[in-house]
Amino acid sequence: MFPNNLFENPDRLNRLIDIAQSSFLPLVKGALLYSVTIALVSFAIGLIIAVFTALARISGIRPLVIIARIYVSIIRGTPLLVQLFIIFFGLPSIGVRLDPIAAAIIGFSLSVGAYSSEVIRAAILSIPKGQWEAAYSIGMTYMQALKRVILPQATRVSIPPLSNSFISLVKDTSLAAAITVPEMFRKAQEIVASTYEPMLLYIEAALIYWVICFLLSILQDRIEIRLDRYI
Repeated sequence: MFPNNLFENPDRLNRLIDIAQSSFLPLVKGALLYSVTIALVSFAIGLIIAVFTALARISGIRPLVIIARIYVSIIRGTPLLVQLFIIFFGLPSIGVRLDPIAAAIIGFSLSVGAYSSEVIRAAILSIPKGQWEAAYSIGMTYMQALKRVILPQATRVSIPPLSNSFISLVKDTSLAAAITVPEMFRKAQEIVASTYEPMLLYIEAALIYWVICFLLSILQDRIEIRLDRYI
């Protein structure tokens, strides 16, 4: 905790400054090498899962619809932290042992896949039926119409909510600390254990998360502006 007379105690202030400076690079390293990297990989895999899940939901094929709905319901209806624990701590009980990073990527990918599938499904359904009819009228098959006409338009609609999902995912990677992934929050916990300065380290970690998400928000705005020019 920060004492009320912090600025009246130069030794204490200097110690806090030294800790903040010495911990900055390890925290940033944890953020870039693990937090952001895991988020990128998980989001990419999750989007693939999301597209197939969304297509299964709108396919009209009853077994696929049921499987997709059950998957989405389970993932959306249970806490992400519990899912990570099941994957990392639960699977070894049935003989499946995973590296912490692999377990984190699987957990985050499944989460992204479930939530993003609803975004993609809604985006596809938002495209007017006339677009399908126009594609069919020029001889396109279902898959050709989907690939060349529907998905490009749905992508523009889904970019804003998917961008928000990615920013949320970057913050959610802090949960990976619970399964020993050495990402930024885990690094902060390790430094706290040796310095006994939780307030300082957790505020510093929070600020780094904020800077990363702020930069991603700027990138999101620029992508949306560029897409608007083509709509």
